[in-house]
Amino acid sequence: MASIKIPTPLRLYTGNQAQVEVGGATVHEALNDLLNQYPDLKPHLFQEDKLRNFVNIFLGDEDIRFLDGVNTEIAADANLRIIPSIAGGY
Repeated sequence: MASIKIPTPLRLYTGNQAQVEVGGATVHEALNDLLNQYPDLKPHLFQEDKLRNFVNIFLGDEDIRFLDGVNTEIAADANLRIIPSIAGGY
């Protein structure tokens, strides 16, 4: 199964799981499986069924926005990472 690494601020919604195994042939299907397992994550990742602007999903070292977005195909052993954007500073 593919896996999704969960950032520390979102682990509250995954029972403190740092990594969750998911099924699916695309990033979209993998995220849907993640949300089926942990529905409380949805408002933190999506707004009106679109991935929030500040949520970045990486497949390996590649930002999916530079691939096929949520339609990016993934292998059964893919490693996905959710990386929230962080703002601040001067």
